[in-house]
Amino acid sequence: MSRVLNDLRQDLSRARSYFGHVFLHLQKDLRLEWRSRDSVVGMLFFALLVVIIFSLAFDPTAAISRQIAGGILWVALLFASFTALNQSWTREQRNRVLEAHRMSPASPSALFLGKALANLIFVSFVELILAPLFLIFYNLHALGEGWKMLIVMPLGTWALVCNGTFFAAMGLRTRNRELLLPLILVPISLPALMGMMQATTAILTGEFDPGLWIRLLIAYNIAFTTVCLLLFDAVLCAE
Repeated sequence: MSRVLNDLRQDLSRARSYFGHVFLHLQKDLRLEWRSRDSVVGMLFFALLVVIIFSLAFDPTAAISRQIAGGILWVALLFASFTALNQSWTREQRNRVLEAHRMSPASPSALFLGKALANLIFVSFVELILAPLFLIFYNLHALGEGWKMLIVMPLGTWALVCNGTFFAAMGLRTRNRELLLPLILVPISLPALMGMMQATTAILTGEFDPGLWIRLLIAYNIAFTTVCLLLFDAVLCAE
């Protein structure tokens, strides 16, 4: 019995240590972004530009706008997030910080998870500003169950930032990493993008139930989050 209790205490201690490292990495990235605001400002500007351009290209009062609004929203967020994803790892190269992470006894997955959570916060902040403006520009209101957007938005955002953080780290030392990230991330994210767009369209139009697409996003996030956590050690050591 004492052996079981000792093993349990050790497991709890390791868990506290792991999530403590995750919090430290998250706190560091939030502080750096608060000082510079480079990623958030760049994302917000790009996303607003895409939304405004498409609002001028399509009649906001037409029924077709309601059909394509979900796709425009998620495409704008996808391409805007490239700024934050590349910038987050560029910071780690300054003053050889990434080398220190390699020599640290902390788990590499804690670094990945902390950075992915920071990117999730940055993109979510942009979404909070973009969503009201998006509804105004396209004259939209949800004909379906609008509260389900509170499920779709975090699931869709995590699908983008989780894979994006992982593949941005893979291309960190390549010459054209700004070009490499979209070339890898967009094909990998196609199932999730389809789920985000279809679920958002279902909620806006009320024509069908978004439940199937929400379940697809949940399964996608579980699968790819697990893969990224397991493989990030090899990615960090390979850099």
